[in-house]
Amino acid sequence: MLSRLSELIWADWIWFPEGHGWADLKDHDGKVFPNPKDLWATIPIALCFLVIRQIFERTVAIPLASLLGVSDKQRVGASPNPVLESYFCSTSKHPKQSSIESLSKQTGCSVRQVQRWFRRRRNQDRPSKLKKFREASWRFTFYLLAFFAGLAVLIDKPWFYDVKLIWENFPKMPLLPSQYWYYMIELGFYISLLVSVASDVKRKDFKEQIIHHVATIALISFSWLVNYIRAGTLIMLVHDAADYLMESAKMFNYAGWRRTCNFIFTMFAAVFIVTRLIILPFWIIHTTFVYPLTLYSPFFGFYFFNGLMCVLQVLHIFWAVLILRMVVKFLPGNDIVEDERSDKEETESDDEDGDCEHREKSRNGHVQNGHTVLNNNHISDLVMSTILNCGSDFLWTMSGSKSIY
Repeated sequence: MLSRLSELIWADWIWFPEGHGWADLKDHDGKVFPNPKDLWATIPIALCFLVIRQIFERTVAIPLASLLGVSDKQRVGASPNPVLESYFCSTSKHPKQSSIESLSKQTGCSVRQVQRWFRRRRNQDRPSKLKKFREASWRFTFYLLAFFAGLAVLIDKPWFYDVKLIWENFPKMPLLPSQYWYYMIELGFYISLLVSVASDVKRKDFKEQIIHHVATIALISFSWLVNYIRAGTLIMLVHDAADYLMESAKMFNYAGWRRTCNFIFTMFAAVFIVTRLIILPFWIIHTTFVYPLTLYSPFFGFYFFNGLMCVLQVLHIFWAVLILRMVVKFLPGNDIVEDERSDKEETESDDEDGDCEHREKSRNGHVQNGHTVLNNNHISDLVMSTILNCGSDFLWTMSGSKSIY
């Protein structure tokens, strides 16, 4: 039963054009072809990336952050309050107005004090700027090396200049050692990203990022199985062309190098639009989706591969819209630029002073001339909170970072 099901799933007519099949991918006469078993090598490679990342962030990223002047602003922590903490952890981090009023009565705090407590508590859970810098520097390093490595792999290949040649002698195209390592390293890296996504900085496009990683892994794996290697290497190179610029812009943003960040982001936006919205759909996808119909009859593998390509292209359009909205905000007269997908840190803007712990003191009679007595430390906290949290922020579309514009 299982063997028959396996035969049906991997039938030649499903994955290859008529007249071709898995027999074409068997090694012969000194020629090597992609083997499904080769993909198992990406698991230890992904684990190595996870280990190398930890070493890199501690030995390279942190000293680099210090050199560039990356520092976190002081955050005012929420005062201990079991009732509010229980509600925050078990019910909601963003209580409705009716819930705030109910919590106000339970704790003896004013509505504004409850609102302030939840703001501060939410800010405590937000990742630090140093964490964001470490993550961005790791990805920048990989994408930069991967782009130039991919360029070295493809620069002397004829299909790099004439994309239609990716179908020449398909699927009987022998595998080159450089293509093997390019594939294994790229796939291993994306698997490591999928594994570490739970601990990485989460943004509003978290679901889109998951879809992107899964689609990319599926696309790279499938293109390996059916020997779409030439198309796969071109697709990976096009993606890496803009990614390292994005990550470097984030790094300089965290460091407060505004002009450098603005310049790199402008370059990133231009490269992203050219590679993802022009080269990818009108050259590569056209060659994988339209041109093959002049050579072969459609088959399931053809639709599956191009279906994944369309998923990636939809995501590219989604991100391009966010980038263009950012570009519009760069125009003269637009002084404040905010990330369209970031989880913005909330500011202290209430007029009423004091936390819930101080309200408890006032209930116990610590008043003077009808007003609650506030100690110097508390006044300092309020002043620092206002200074550190007020002001206009801008956040890059593809970064989720913040700095004063």
